Amino acid sequence: MVIGCSGQIGSELVLELRRIHGNENVFATDIKMAPKDIVKSGPFQILDVMDEKRLIHFVIRNRITQIYHLAAVLSGNAEKLPIQAWEINMQSLMNILDLAREVDDIKKVFWPSSIAVFGPTTPRYDTPQLTVMEPNTVYGISKLAGERWCEYYYNRYGVDVRSIRYPGLISYKTEAGGGTTDYAVEIFYDAVKKGKYECFLRDDTALPMMFMKDAIKATIDLMEAPLENLSIHSSYNVAGISFDPKMLSDEIKKHMPEFEISYKPDFRQSIADTWPASIDDSVARKDWGLDYEFDIKKMTKLMLDEIGSKLNKPECK
Repeated sequence: MVIGCSGQIGSELVLELRRIHGNENVFATDIKMAPKDIVKSGPFQILDVMDEKRLIHFVIRNRITQIYHLAAVLSGNAEKLPIQAWEINMQSLMNILDLAREVDDIKKVFWPSSIAVFGPTTPRYDTPQLTVMEPNTVYGISKLAGERWCEYYYNRYGVDVRSIRYPGLISYKTEAGGGTTDYAVEIFYDAVKKGKYECFLRDDTALPMMFMKDAIKATIDLMEAPLENLSIHSSYNVAGISFDPKMLSDEIKKHMPEFEISYKPDFRQSIADTWPASIDDSVARKDWGLDYEFDIKKMTKLMLDEIGSKLNKPECK
């Protein structure tokens, strides 16, 4: 079962899980209508994770054995509605953890954390798996609290909950959804649509990023790893690739020489300044074989190719 199947991760994770496990065996849910390929390829249900009664009935009726809980209010939007974001992010997780504790059929839970758990006192370069974590955003605070609850439920109740601290995620399938790293998606769409982009971060703001295909593979690899191999029951660091807006725009210009970028930092700059510039993911590599296929060069070409095709602008490839 994938909760939040219409989002950036869910819209691609559902299709990959269906490819692996069979269409009829992967249930997709969201509070809004899902993309057509999800609705047509397998079971889909409008479902609010905050509605505990409907949630437990759905899980029991469909004999759900694994839950991927992806629904959340992301970093940029969370700062606009802090209390609402906290309540949604935390209560939805607690609903899932309690469900997994009470329903014997549920064997594993996946819940995404984020590099937002780190803060201004965290080492910015090669941020370790275990380090100072003092987030100063609502999103980061909720993710850090969620990590502690995940580990608590594993230690106290034996709930097998697994998690990744996602960096910025880059995908051509869905457009940006309110996150601080979303410039790295917006820039490609605006490059293809307009030939220019106004970035809400400074040109030298390096952040860890990950191409969606690598993120989906990492998520499934973690979920399929033997429990005895896992040493972390809060959330694993993953690094992906680190770059800043100037590096990315320079790569785009190799394909689109006329592309222009300008900079107008907004409130998200102060968020980005508290996040790592690069991540140490050696524990994930050791425990469950984390690896990556995409670097900035390969990712940029594929993003421009796919968005150009999607928007019927093949000249932008």
